[in-house]
Amino acid sequence: MATTLSDKLVVAISSTALFDLAESHEIFTKEGVQAYSDYQIEHEDEALNPGSAFYLVQKLLSLNTQGTAKSPKVEVVLVSRNSADTGLRIFNSIEAHNLAITRAAFTGGRTPYQYVSAFNAQLFLSTNAEDVRKALESGYAAATIVSKPHIKEQTHRELKVAFDGDAVLFSDEAEIIYKKQGLGAFSESEKRAAKEPLKGGPFKQFLASLHRIQQEFGVEDCPIRTALVTARSAPAHERVVRTLRSWNIRIDEAMFLGGLNKADFLKAYDADIFFDDQKDYCSAASEVVAAGHVPHGVANE
Repeated sequence: MATTLSDKLVVAISSTALFDLAESHEIFTKEGVQAYSDYQIEHEDEALNPGSAFYLVQKLLSLNTQGTAKSPKVEVVLVSRNSADTGLRIFNSIEAHNLAITRAAFTGGRTPYQYVSAFNAQLFLSTNAEDVRKALESGYAAATIVSKPHIKEQTHRELKVAFDGDAVLFSDEAEIIYKKQGLGAFSESEKRAAKEPLKGGPFKQFLASLHRIQQEFGVEDCPIRTALVTARSAPAHERVVRTLRSWNIRIDEAMFLGGLNKADFLKAYDADIFFDDQKDYCSAASEVVAAGHVPHGVANE
């Protein structure tokens, strides 16, 4: 019988999100494909430094050593525009950093987004906005990592994931009203629709997958903590709370900020990753946490 990953949380990640390939990319940009290939082969025994999503991946993989369940909970797969030849340095770096990543797809310069579905991944992280957008259009949670590889390893052992609400966890149906008619119309509409659950956004299933793993643990010893960090404030909070309740999904912390700087609260929360559909919020957050831009919804049209 064929091996399957259907019982795991599968995260697909590009080599540029996992490792710091800035120097290599500069060679590619200035000197071309052959110079890049020669450089990677010449340095293939030199381990690459961590990239912006490296410590997130470490924490995801560490979930496999926690709890009482015998089967691994998480699988991280590499999907890369590198060739198998230049990709050898990536795999050597994975081994050097002791990351339990064994599966990969190398596409030799072409977009690898189609392999997100082949691996049945619930999340795709990349630094290539085009690949991310295509994955989102295909129905998969995906984000462009916008942080530079300066993010330090968090001292806490928990995996802390923070999400924006509209156009990320939820659809952009409410955000459309805000964009077209303003804050007053948005607040009144959300107040009227408080008991009507919002439709799910691109990250609903990823949150649900985290929630399933959380249920294997007690509240006090759970290694995963999730947070909603939204620009909404009262009275627009109620519909969000009731929506999550209708999904039977737990959010550990919720911050209704009414336009305050999200970065300050993400720093206080010690997030390992933050997902938002608005570039400005991602840019500010990227100074303190790994940030993923979700190019979805009316704000990205």
